[in-house]
Amino acid sequence: MTIPSIGARANVTTAIAAASQKTGIDFNYLLGQAQVESGMRSNARAATSSATGLYQFIEQSWLGVVKEHGDKHGLGWASDSIRQTSSGRFVVSDPAARQAILSLRNDPQAASLMAAEHASDNKDALEASLGRDATGTDLYMAHFLGLGGARKFLKAMDGNPERSGAALFPAAARANRNIFYTANGAPRSLGQIYERFAGKLDQGAAAVGATGLASGSIGAGDAKFQQLVQSLGPDVEVVLGNGAVGRDQKWLTTLDQLKNTTARRDDTRVNPLRPTPETARLAYMMLASMGA
Repeated sequence: MTIPSIGARANVTTAIAAASQKTGIDFNYLLGQAQVESGMRSNARAATSSATGLYQFIEQSWLGVVKEHGDKHGLGWASDSIRQTSSGRFVVSDPAARQAILSLRNDPQAASLMAAEHASDNKDALEASLGRDATGTDLYMAHFLGLGGARKFLKAMDGNPERSGAALFPAAARANRNIFYTANGAPRSLGQIYERFAGKLDQGAAAVGATGLASGSIGAGDAKFQQLVQSLGPDVEVVLGNGAVGRDQKWLTTLDQLKNTTARRDDTRVNPLRPTPETARLAYMMLASMGA
């Protein structure tokens, strides 16, 4: 696997933070999902499907979410180019426009915004169906099984967490044996599968500096992230892929802010060679603002 450079990861982290702030979807969840799906690589591509980009959108899923939410994020040209047929398929008549829209999956800002909007849609639908708050793991189940599959999985798990996942989802189990079966071939229960997804999300988020759980309740992120959002400047214009202009928070920081953040910590003896998650996140944003 190609490991993204510090500059590339800074741009990705900044884009995810902006998407979290704009949509209210938890920063830790979006970080964890990006790490699990693509290793934080905006140019990742699956070998066995059309899945591409930071969040590994397949073509139809991407066209659908851009059609639904693109306009509010400066991608009206893309949204207007997409139409849905009577069979429910999303199509773009102009081949050049279709390629341009699909290429946006490799743009960290566009991909993060659409992933957050997709998660927000799934959150609303799951909460209405389940009658409780959705967690990050619930949202990842919707990403993995689709919304209908997630509803079926979560309701069945609530009734009997020991039920075999492979028996309930035989097609998915055939395509994902390592998820539905143990190494010795024993079928995993719904509860075990759910916990494995929760663990993957949390490990992914921790690997890229998150300070909270990705699998827990869905809000806008932890307290330190909220303080960071409030400390940054007013809205500025940003350019998405293909020159589309949107609006976003001014995700810029300075060396003074970085220094002040470390000085506010209880342990004032901060080792610059061993950055904390908070200072690492600020450093990512500082590098991104410098075009690194």
